[in-house]
Amino acid sequence: MHRQRVIGGLILLAAIVIAALLIFLRPEPAEKPEEENIPLVQAEALKIRSGNLMIEGSGTVRAREELTLAAEVAGKLVYVNPGLREGQRVARGATLFRIDTSDYRNAVQTAQADVASQNVAVMEAREEVTLARAELERFQKRGASNSAYASVDDSDYAARILPPDSLQQKQSAEDESASSASTNGLATREPQLQSARAALRRAQAQLADAQTALKRTTVRAPFAGVVRSEDIALGSYVAPGQSLGSMVGTADFEAVIPLSESEAALIPGLWRPGSSRIEASVYSDYGGTRYRWQAYVDRANSVLNPQTRTIDVFLRIPNPLRGGAPAVTQKEGQKSAGASGAPPLFVGSFVDAEITGRALDQYAVLPLAALRPGNQIWLVQDGKLRIAKVDIYQRTDTQALISTAGLGAKPVVILSALKAATNGQRVKIAEARKEASSNANPTPKKAKADKAP
Repeated sequence: MHRQRVIGGLILLAAIVIAALLIFLRPEPAEKPEEENIPLVQAEALKIRSGNLMIEGSGTVRAREELTLAAEVAGKLVYVNPGLREGQRVARGATLFRIDTSDYRNAVQTAQADVASQNVAVMEAREEVTLARAELERFQKRGASNSAYASVDDSDYAARILPPDSLQQKQSAEDESASSASTNGLATREPQLQSARAALRRAQAQLADAQTALKRTTVRAPFAGVVRSEDIALGSYVAPGQSLGSMVGTADFEAVIPLSESEAALIPGLWRPGSSRIEASVYSDYGGTRYRWQAYVDRANSVLNPQTRTIDVFLRIPNPLRGGAPAVTQKEGQKSAGASGAPPLFVGSFVDAEITGRALDQYAVLPLAALRPGNQIWLVQDGKLRIAKVDIYQRTDTQALISTAGLGAKPVVILSALKAATNGQRVKIAEARKEASSNANPTPKKAKADKAP
């Protein structure tokens, strides 16, 4: 029993000694330098450009000229142009419809007869004036003589048988009547002539009205256009002012582009009438292809849009039905759309527009993901983050055009987000994954060349 206790104590003592040796003889762990937690960010170099800014906007195409087809006179329709149908094109000066002219031709003939009758009345009145003036002149000559037979001329034989004393007694009365006749216009029948001339002018005016009404029985297209709507049938009776349809002119369309005040300020000469033409382009999609039409700034509305608080800029688009040009280069092997296959520009379509803005010596294209609140961006310079505030010229859904002032020679902007960003903070730019080179997947043409002896 005593022997077992001694052996157990020795074993315990040996275990303690071994444990102590292991503790004291263990190797010291290698010390590693403290690693600094540097955030990894996505960044890219800003594109620096120069030249004219392109002010981008969107709007709706509308007709520049549009009218309602209506008759100016009443009557029965005896002719309707077969091309007067919704969607059809109508040439300028083409006859659209014609009203029965029977009543209007009769009215012209009646007015012509009235004019002829009044011409005769004027001729008669003119002759009566001539005779009245001759008679008055002869009467005045007789009154100026001092003889007892002064009032009797060679043709007045009846007066010669009157006693001389009777003629002498009436001399004074005749002198007074002669003087009053010289001042009285009725004696010369001038008022009757003026009345006949007025009646002639009235008849001529009625003839002109009748001829105008006859011309209005034929309605022609005032300009080349497209029929938007029509409600007309051969044989129907129409009244003056009755709407029979509508058509839009096709020589020019216009697009209304709302712009903010800051965007409108980038267009030079927008508010100066008569300045040089401001070029623009209009884009529309059709069948998966984007087409472009040349345009220019026609005018700008000086009244703000009450709903959007924007400035409406009107772009004029010449020859909109000619067909647009493809806006992008077609891929190799695809059939490009020619002028004959290009669609026309449709009224009411929603389009994108680019307006030539002012020229800048330098500006930067900033991805919209890099723009921070308060118009701030995060730049990377010498591995450190720098916060800069920029002036924005224009902003779209994908990018912003900003001033290069204070950005440095080759600015690199951070795209990714950080929980906290401070000036001077160290950052590390993540390397972009490189795309697989073309050598990894050789083309069939090269593989065929390798098999060749």
